[in-house]
Amino acid sequence: MSNIVAIVGRPNVGKSTFFNRLVEERKAIEDNMSGVTRDRHYGHAQWGGKYFSVIDTGGYVTGSDDVFEAEIRKQVTLALEEASVVLFVVDCHDGLTDLDKEFANVLRTSKKPVYIVANKADNQSQVLMSSEFYALGLGDNEVFPIAAISGSGTGELLDAVISNFPDEGIEDPDAGIPKISILGRPNVGKSSFLNALLGKERSIVTDEAGTTRDAIHTRYKLYGQDFIITDTAGIRKKAKVKEDIEFYSVMRSLRTLEESDVIIVMVDASRGFEAQDMNLISLGIKNNKGIMIMVNKWDLIEKDHKTMEKFKKDIMEKLGENRWIPMIFTSVMNKQRIFQAIELAVKVYENKNRKVATSKINDVMLAEIEKYPPPAWKGKYIKIKYVTQLPTKNPVFAFFCNLPQYIKNPYTRYLENRLRENFEFEGVPIKIVYKKK
Repeated sequence: MSNIVAIVGRPNVGKSTFFNRLVEERKAIEDNMSGVTRDRHYGHAQWGGKYFSVIDTGGYVTGSDDVFEAEIRKQVTLALEEASVVLFVVDCHDGLTDLDKEFANVLRTSKKPVYIVANKADNQSQVLMSSEFYALGLGDNEVFPIAAISGSGTGELLDAVISNFPDEGIEDPDAGIPKISILGRPNVGKSSFLNALLGKERSIVTDEAGTTRDAIHTRYKLYGQDFIITDTAGIRKKAKVKEDIEFYSVMRSLRTLEESDVIIVMVDASRGFEAQDMNLISLGIKNNKGIMIMVNKWDLIEKDHKTMEKFKKDIMEKLGENRWIPMIFTSVMNKQRIFQAIELAVKVYENKNRKVATSKINDVMLAEIEKYPPPAWKGKYIKIKYVTQLPTKNPVFAFFCNLPQYIKNPYTRYLENRLRENFEFEGVPIKIVYKKK
């Protein structure tokens, strides 16, 4: 189960500083994968041996004051639905404001644990000032005075936060069964796809975008395949309110994405491959998920013999270096290629768990390296002696060499492409690490 911590509060109380403090502390999350934008509003953190995702709801609220309260209310409500713990940030310098009280009213309706984080408690007198926030009367919760800039006080707060997370020793009853989730824009046909597979109306389908509010889990046994498939809520776009779609999409899809092995990113053929689809793919890569693209509503496109190639090429260009993501063209309405789509998802799952024998990797990869050795750096020759796949959940390959620090990105990509060509890793992010021999 993913632990998700949401940071809420009115603007300018230091939510983002606090967020950065939580996320940046753990340097291990530095993504050196190209094409992955580090999203400012979403990151991973670790404390006391427990891992959790942090979402900063700040930086999303735009619009004038009147839209503002509605916006905040909506965001907080969503954060409350999705998060395991909510951190309500207030500002010791400003003291208790009406907007804070407004916030507290919304938070009071929640069954989730809420902690009041009194930020900018930089000195003793500010720490004493922080006690006025007890007046918000949020449950029996303590107020935690912290200084996000220096990090003082965050330890006690995090101890309290992680006490809400289950200990890691919980057995997952569905362990070992592929978890596949369907992500994508609203109205792209996610629920219809699920219904077509299951042969029954499991999800409500209407033409109105956004019928599915929650992720729906279904255990699926058919054609010798056994997996759990999840239909997620689409990303809704409201015409009037200037929403930051990204926030809602990420928030809605995040939990499902983190809990799945393979994501099917469903694209509407009539709308083409949009930025939103790319965002989901970047999130998938960042979280080391198996990924495939399913272009649906292909029946609505006027085609000649070149249409599919052209469409594929367009998506490939947008994917850039991530061309290893497989693609399938379907029409859920006409039940065209929907079972092939599932077979592909299961195949990606198998690729994700593929373990290649060390002798085999060395035979193949050392020959490839001999053909095209790493470029010398300042007259120093780099020799790669040995390759092995590490026993991790996702494919990670260790290349042992004399000067690991001098190997540059383009060469890593060369190695990745050779690994993909020779072994089946279609649809799976591969990580390459260099170790000193």
